[in-house]
Amino acid sequence: MFSSGLRRVAAGLGVAVLLTATPPAAASPGTRLGEVRTLARFDRAAGQAAESIALEPGGGALVGMIPARQVVRVAPDGTVEPLVTMPLPPDGGGTTPVVGIPVVTGVARSDSGARYFLYSSGRGGLTGIWQLHRSGEPRLVVPLPADTMPNALVIDAERERFLVTDSTGGRLWQAPLRGGGASVWSADPALAPSGFFGANGLKLHDGAVWASNSDRGTILRIPLTGGGGPGRAEVRATGLAGIDDFDFTGRGNEILAAINQTSQLVRVAADGTRETLLDADDGMQGTTAVVVRGNRAYVTNGANLSGDNPNLLVARLQRRAHPAD
Repeated sequence: MFSSGLRRVAAGLGVAVLLTATPPAAASPGTRLGEVRTLARFDRAAGQAAESIALEPGGGALVGMIPARQVVRVAPDGTVEPLVTMPLPPDGGGTTPVVGIPVVTGVARSDSGARYFLYSSGRGGLTGIWQLHRSGEPRLVVPLPADTMPNALVIDAERERFLVTDSTGGRLWQAPLRGGGASVWSADPALAPSGFFGANGLKLHDGAVWASNSDRGTILRIPLTGGGGPGRAEVRATGLAGIDDFDFTGRGNEILAAINQTSQLVRVAADGTRETLLDADDGMQGTTAVVVRGNRAYVTNGANLSGDNPNLLVARLQRRAHPAD
């Protein structure tokens, strides 16, 4: 979910600041945003550029941090608690693909409460899927090749596997949920980068794997075959240059997309049309991830090369009826 090409934004947000997204005069049908509040602010000076979100019961969240190499927990009251800081590789991580620094990226939480995260370090034995035990000690459960850039992590509970985007390799990897070796699940050309990052965000939805491609500005749908393999990728949305993570709103295939490059939260309708809901004028700074739960959307701003206010926002979703509803 980490991406480049970010613009400098001067606007900042206070912890207690409330934002209200104002729809255009002739608002189109679909999901809108009501109150938007800042749940937590992070320490940019310490490298806490918020990157990814995994929600916990009760309103808490796990957030991956680059380049602090951390996973932190945000309590429902906004308290931030670092859970793990990954060690630097012996060479400092300079061989990490494209970015040149070791980074913690995607985070995920299983239904049983197990916590997982991705670490990309440019070295074998460190790069891969890690599990965070309650003791606080991390354990490498799925090693990935040193030349991969694992970015988004999804748990496919039905098939007892992990799915991971490899942004520089333009691939999706799979690995057993119990741990062990990984294999390439899809290397469809639509996942490939065209200069920096290809496959980035990742979701399971409606019998398919969905992925974003940052360089190409697309959202892809890859149908699942009967055996859980990949069909051919279909482009379902375009014109989203610099897209990072995304999630579904609960209204069919309607999507909220985090656009890192332009610091925006964009609503993408099922037909691929787009509408900006929040932007830099609302305090967005290098928007990296979005997760929807019920009538709430959780959004991270990484402020990575853009602004100085990394944070976690919570927005209330308002459903507007389609004419056919």
